[in-house]
Amino acid sequence: MEFIGKTTIDFIGKKNISFVISSIIAILGIIGIIQIARGAANMGIDFSGGTAVQLKFAQPVPIQEARAALAKHNLKEANLQEIKEGNKLLIKVGKTAAGQQGKAADAIENAFRQELPGNQFVVESSSEIGPAIGDKLRQDTLVAVMISMVGIVIYIAWRFDFQFGIGALVATMHDVLAMFAVFFVLNKEVNLLFITAVLTIAGYSLTDTVVVFDRIRENLHKNTKDSLTSIFNVSINEVLSRTIITSLTTFLAAGSLFFFGGEVIHDFALALLIGIAVGTYSSVFVASPIVAVWEGRTKASKA
Repeated sequence: MEFIGKTTIDFIGKKNISFVISSIIAILGIIGIIQIARGAANMGIDFSGGTAVQLKFAQPVPIQEARAALAKHNLKEANLQEIKEGNKLLIKVGKTAAGQQGKAADAIENAFRQELPGNQFVVESSSEIGPAIGDKLRQDTLVAVMISMVGIVIYIAWRFDFQFGIGALVATMHDVLAMFAVFFVLNKEVNLLFITAVLTIAGYSLTDTVVVFDRIRENLHKNTKDSLTSIFNVSINEVLSRTIITSLTTFLAAGSLFFFGGEVIHDFALALLIGIAVGTYSSVFVASPIVAVWEGRTKASKA
């Protein structure tokens, strides 16, 4: 299936524009990561500390009704997850949402007793995440992201050449930074689900980049007389239809989660949507131009 016909777009010729755009995205992403490392961004309770309470109700509780009940008791920032089997609710509250963290569980229970007096409930579990645990999780998360980046370079350098590995690394880091940048600018909550989305997109972006690199390597061996710019442009245009179809299909799946998946995975789906769009862009406008520039300079120095 071809989404579009044969194209002759000069992707490499637009590298200066794409590099400027990507540099702005990267700077915002770096600022976001610094703020996250400092704990100054909108951190979820996984990283900043807080309270998690799971309640089992006698009757089903619409999540909007539960959210309204908590909002009346200054708990409007609480994160609610509905567990339909057994009429259960999982409520997560940040360490500052209810004054003192140790009283957050009591505040949640009092809110439901007062606002939903006809629906009895029992507390199935109640736990607190201290700031020290949140700090360690935050640091371990950043280390995990960096380790995945190093692994990408090793894999691509082994499968292709070192310059391809650098191109893939920069493109993948660009995608990760773009996701951090958007979440930081929009003040979205950074939690473990978001980190899961980041690592998922890193893998997705790498796969998309490898497809483009495969075609470039194949054409570099076949068309030794053509210019590097021509070979790279032809290669990207040849796989453009496949790239668009793959990204569009994945985008539709993530879009379904975004619109119909509910409040709990809304931000997770948003991160996936951002990552898919940026990952497709970076495979064409970031990874390939970097390798083209590197290859060109290498050949020029040998000449």
